[in-house]
Amino acid sequence: MSVAAPSLDLSRLDQIELPTTDQEIWRYSRIGDLDLARFTPGDHEVSIRNGDGYVADDGVVSLFDGPPDVFAEISAARGQAVHLVIPAGTVVPEPIVVTHSIPGGGALTTPRLLIDAGADSEVTVIEIFRSASGGAALTLPVLHTRVGAAARVKYLTVNELNDEAWSIGHQRAESDRDSTLLLSTVSLGGDYARVRTEARSIGRGASTKQVALYFADGSQMHDFRVIQDHVAPHTNSDLLFKGAVQDRSASVYTGLIAIGEEARGTAAYQTNRTLTLSEGAWAESVPNLDIRTNDVKCAHASAVGPIDEDQRFYLESRGVQPEIAERLVVLGFFDEVISQLPSAELAADLRARVAAKLKIGDDS
Repeated sequence: MSVAAPSLDLSRLDQIELPTTDQEIWRYSRIGDLDLARFTPGDHEVSIRNGDGYVADDGVVSLFDGPPDVFAEISAARGQAVHLVIPAGTVVPEPIVVTHSIPGGGALTTPRLLIDAGADSEVTVIEIFRSASGGAALTLPVLHTRVGAAARVKYLTVNELNDEAWSIGHQRAESDRDSTLLLSTVSLGGDYARVRTEARSIGRGASTKQVALYFADGSQMHDFRVIQDHVAPHTNSDLLFKGAVQDRSASVYTGLIAIGEEARGTAAYQTNRTLTLSEGAWAESVPNLDIRTNDVKCAHASAVGPIDEDQRFYLESRGVQPEIAERLVVLGFFDEVISQLPSAELAADLRARVAAKLKIGDDS
């Protein structure tokens, strides 16, 4: 059942109370730097490719109850959404590509994407965020994904915002029995880019995979809050987030595997690894487990550190120049994520974008 947008007065953004870093969910964030009064609510351009027949013009702005924070509440109050409905038993042959052109000039935008995949359907959705112009911007993207029984959904979001833009997003997914869901993220742009993801397995046998590639430079910060929430028995989830930070940039990953009392026979894993490529860069990785039943398999791993010296030495010992060896190590580090993204045509472009960000060996 669809949910109507809540009522929220946006005429005085300066009167809206923001969260603080005293709250655990916002720990390590840059929320204290945000001044909502700098921004003016506005619209943005949206283009959709391969969506004919699947875009519902029904005014629905939410698939689930209860915005989790004030930013999702602002988004829901503005009432703009792209609602994709995939009928039961339908296989969509080509990826549906939704591109948001985010304006600068102090605009506040609220992109919303709802994916409602019926039983035994299959779809791939790629959502791209690009800055239409330079200048400060605040965008509050929301993703709601409802995966029906035995449905197969692959989703990829790509952040290509300018270096003055802020993005504070929320993703929520619910997966029914025997379904498979891939949530993938590529985050390269923005000044501060945060996404909170809640992936709930509510049907027996549901399987969820999450992968992310992020690379921060300059003074950028990428901030991830992820919950792998297992409600039903015999469900599976696997998470792999890989990133790099250089210059004065930062990244934060906080992940939680939550296994409820009824989720017996569940297997859940999370891995986060971040390369620090400069002395001034900083990364934090905080994996957590909350297990409330027996007969489960769980593991978490995290690592933050510089390039593996053995890998670099191996390449240099075979005549590869030091700066080239380091670039190859970094690109190889990310390849594990790139190979799992649901778009082969983006893989070469992503490798080029990562290589362009690398400053290893630069004299500047």
